[in-house]
Amino acid sequence: MPVYRSFSPDDITASESVHMTVDEFEALRLLDAEGLTQEGCASRMNIARTTVTAIYDSARKKVADALVNGKRLLITGGHCEFEPVEIKQVIIEKGKDTMRIAVTYENGEIFQHFGHTEQFKLFDVEGGKIVNEQVVNTNGSGHGALAGFLQAVKADVLICGGIGMGAQMALADAGIKLYAGVQGSADDAAKALAEGNLEYDPDAHCDHHGHHHDGDCGHEHCGEHHCAGN
Repeated sequence: MPVYRSFSPDDITASESVHMTVDEFEALRLLDAEGLTQEGCASRMNIARTTVTAIYDSARKKVADALVNGKRLLITGGHCEFEPVEIKQVIIEKGKDTMRIAVTYENGEIFQHFGHTEQFKLFDVEGGKIVNEQVVNTNGSGHGALAGFLQAVKADVLICGGIGMGAQMALADAGIKLYAGVQGSADDAAKALAEGNLEYDPDAHCDHHGHHHDGDCGHEHCGEHHCAGN
């Protein structure tokens, strides 16, 4: 998965966005950052060389549009499979008809800064009831890798406090449903979601471009910017 999902000019508030797909990002990464040939890139991406050419051309035009016209560049979507994240602990086996809820976790409470999450508590739900619980360590994964971590532990849903737009896009690409802006007991929140009555804020996010911030949202240099949401 791309570690960074959102880029903006720091001297203006970008009013327009350019959306780059993950496969366009991967073509740029392989060709320009790793220096592969188009043949090598096609082999790594498991696509035809002509497809690489088309994807790469589209990606470069989007980067140029963002740089020249001062637009925000967002990386999300596309047609791809992500490399699996290695999990260095034993995870309870997930049942076939189980919904697995992951909650950002610290001392029994919902940890409010997704990007700095050191633990998740996993809840397995069957028939509206919690049947298994487990606390797992993120092993120092930064905010860019946490979506891949959640995908690897087979989470279907995330409950959290504040979360950045890039992380939201990564979760969407990983097929994980988000319930943000939740505070209080992790156990109570998971139980409420299992029973279908969790209260959450669908607009809770951290945006580093021109809004007020009441605390750290889990992104580097957050104190130098202003964030909306908690």
